Amino acid sequence: MMEKKKSITEVGVADIIKAGLSVEEEAKEFYRILKETIGEAKGLDPREVWRKVVDNRVLKPWHPHGVHQLVYYSVYSHWDSSTKGPPLYWFPSLHESRRANLGRVMEIHGPKLLGSEYKDPIKSFSLFQKFSVEHPEAYWSIVLKELSVVFHEPPKCILDTTDKSKPGGTWLPGSVLNIAECCLQPASHPSKKDDDVAIVWRDEMDESVLHQLKLKEFREQVMLVANALDTTFTKGDAIAIDMPMTVNAVIIYLAIVLAGFVVVSIADSFAAKEIATRLRVSNAKGIFTQIEVDFILRGGRKFPLYSRVVEANSCKAIVIPVIGNDLGLQLRNQDQTWIDFLSSVNHLPRPNYYSPVYQPVDSLTNILFSSGTTGDPKAIGWTHLSPIRCSEDAWAHLDIQDGDVYCWPTNLGWVMGPILLYSTFLCGATLALFHGSPLSRGFGKFVQDAGVTVLGTVPSIVKAWKSTNCMEGLDWTKLKSFCSTGEASNVDDDLWLSSRAYYKPMIECCGGTELASSYIQGSPLQPQAFGAFSTASMTAGFVILDENGVSYPDDMPCVGEVGLFPLYLGASDRLLNADHDKVYFKGMPMYKGMQLRRHGDIIKRTVGGYFVVQGRADDTMNLGGIKTSSVEIERVCDRAEESIMETAAISVAPVDGGPELLVIFVVLKKGFDGEPDKLKMKFSKAIQSNLNPLFKVSFVKIVPEFPRTASNKLLRRVLRDQMKHELSVRSKI
Repeated sequence: MMEKKKSITEVGVADIIKAGLSVEEEAKEFYRILKETIGEAKGLDPREVWRKVVDNRVLKPWHPHGVHQLVYYSVYSHWDSSTKGPPLYWFPSLHESRRANLGRVMEIHGPKLLGSEYKDPIKSFSLFQKFSVEHPEAYWSIVLKELSVVFHEPPKCILDTTDKSKPGGTWLPGSVLNIAECCLQPASHPSKKDDDVAIVWRDEMDESVLHQLKLKEFREQVMLVANALDTTFTKGDAIAIDMPMTVNAVIIYLAIVLAGFVVVSIADSFAAKEIATRLRVSNAKGIFTQIEVDFILRGGRKFPLYSRVVEANSCKAIVIPVIGNDLGLQLRNQDQTWIDFLSSVNHLPRPNYYSPVYQPVDSLTNILFSSGTTGDPKAIGWTHLSPIRCSEDAWAHLDIQDGDVYCWPTNLGWVMGPILLYSTFLCGATLALFHGSPLSRGFGKFVQDAGVTVLGTVPSIVKAWKSTNCMEGLDWTKLKSFCSTGEASNVDDDLWLSSRAYYKPMIECCGGTELASSYIQGSPLQPQAFGAFSTASMTAGFVILDENGVSYPDDMPCVGEVGLFPLYLGASDRLLNADHDKVYFKGMPMYKGMQLRRHGDIIKRTVGGYFVVQGRADDTMNLGGIKTSSVEIERVCDRAEESIMETAAISVAPVDGGPELLVIFVVLKKGFDGEPDKLKMKFSKAIQSNLNPLFKVSFVKIVPEFPRTASNKLLRRVLRDQMKHELSVRSKI
């Protein structure tokens, strides 16, 4: 790693050679071009210098990362973030901003809606975002025409606030539609034709073949499955999906919604106990899963699927082979093969045609799960509104357009799965799926070969790509943007990723399953800073609250808990297994006559109005992009070893940023001794077998007792602060 404090004007050929351009002539030529570029920047404002470096493409994707680090950190070596805000790495151009979805709409409607205050999409973005919060009806009436949303019966209005029992309002009242049908039908705007490619995918085992599914064939396959569902289940049944994000999984998901059933989302990494819990809570009548054929391999780990479904004592399972038609094992009596399931419609004259089940817009379509701090995970209901909300996010903030190829390694068990699916199809883009591990070079080659234009990630995946250097030599320059969610980003990892495509923007997204969207994001109409969010999402309003629940002024740099404005199209208004009002509204303060909605994030607003997420206000942890609760972890760890009296689980962010680290504090029973390293191994094994094989314990701390309140409540916050201090001290040694 190079010396970060050296100014860009002090960088010499020797520094460039040391950073990785080891051929002297090449280093001298790079130095010459760099000096010319610095000279072109008017003055020495670091933002202008960096902008020139990027615009002139001084840094190439194939340059060693050390060279990118040298230039970026040297440009901003004397930058004071406390007075100037975070250093910026990407700047929108006026030409490109007018071609962006939101910029184009602003140019058309901005002068009428904002009057003489409207200038252009860049200068007027913040004003237009504020307008969308204050006048959501006007904004949504525009955006609904931009998405591939067709109503069977149109809404009476955009928003009805007369029912005071609904703090979130009633959205699109009276409207009837089927959101899956909207994904499958051709459209003129956004442009979507029957012979357009709906899905492009590749199997990890065969890197030479790129498969395509045209929209017409895609629609017919979904309708075939919808017909088969009708022969097997009763209307309104909840039907689970426990599969990797494959073409078949996407077809099954849309078929369930098209036919008027309810999807139950279960991540393919879950242990049998977690599968059983979700099937019980949702009252699922069936489950689609995949036979393992030597297991599903991902990142070197084995994920048996059907055997875990059986262990969960599940309902009827419909089992899909990974390759071919042969399952290679005997199923339970109540289970059915994929081939037998599909053959149940052979008697129909048109098995590939299905008349959609049209429903009121607030009808349940999908049950997703988000961990609470106690007991069962929260069962969150998505309606036909939820896909509209998440697709608007992608349209406005990720600038997904017809012709784009959108890829994001995820799973239908997590909220990003349905978000990816709906955002792609309702914006008229092509969905790119890789059947295999996103950590492999094979995934990167797929991104290259499929011509992916928008690539979503989670920070832990980016860290793995960078550390293994597995993407070296691949061409990712067709990418127009990256996006990231799930956990805190690491600045240097993002620098590496953005540099792979000549410093295209990294759009950070932060939201929740219950919001069906992000409440803070980046925007292609604003300058971007690594690891930071540049704006509240369109129509999303919030305040930052101090310890007394009082909101800070909107322009003041501060740190506090987020309080969301309640009028939020697509946000949940019910929980299947908990009191929605108690979870999201009770105890939150009023603001300008509104009952604020709880989200749970602690965020920092910087100088210049950028946002950085600081963690959770409650004891929910974010491990590798998966939210889980301290209580869930502790229940498993308490049983992992006879010597344990009690455990406390917390997570902390590394000093230099990046994914949260899981730390287990332990109080041992009297007379017992313990070794932290041995306990760490036992805890990791217990958590991976009982909760999630992707979770990993980073530290174990043995302490004599836990800090508690007078009412004996465990003060995890105090333990978290202790660990943060210890990591900070370690980093300085």
